[in-house]
Amino acid sequence: MRIAVIGSSGSGKSTLAKQLARTLNLRHIELDAINWLAGWRGLNQDDPDEFVRRVQAQIVDDAWITDGNYSQVLPHILARATHVIWLDYERPLIMRRVIWRSFRRSLDQTELWPGTGNRERWTQWLSKEHPIRWAWDTFHRRRTAYEAAMANSKLAHLQVHRLRDPREAEGLAGRLAK
Repeated sequence: MRIAVIGSSGSGKSTLAKQLARTLNLRHIELDAINWLAGWRGLNQDDPDEFVRRVQAQIVDDAWITDGNYSQVLPHILARATHVIWLDYERPLIMRRVIWRSFRRSLDQTELWPGTGNRERWTQWLSKEHPIRWAWDTFHRRRTAYEAAMANSKLAHLQVHRLRDPREAEGLAGRLAK
């Protein structure tokens, strides 16, 4: 089983992917952990070819779960995936989640990806690249893009699970294991 968890920033992709990885005994591949280097440098911008190479090296196995939305690597992931879990929640829920997550991260100053030194800081909140602003600005565009992608006949091999409410994730591991 190869699962891609997609959705808006702040929708809960990483949290759900980690839970499913434990329950289904799958290797969890967090795309943010591959992308983000020290000093908030992103491979997706600094060296997109290397980013694609690193992700492709991670998805060669027959059992994994990814979380993330990076346009450079998503086609490679979806070509190999057997399942897609699309967290298509409404904007108010996503905004509550991403604001709470940012607040918590800014308070506890936990390093987001080991070895990077990257921590969320209050001073970043006004940046257009900050997750709160990013989630707001990309919400409609991402939903439209995913609707089009899921209707694409090239992805007909995928079992798509479009979750519109967090309660729909309850029991998902059991449904996937069947």
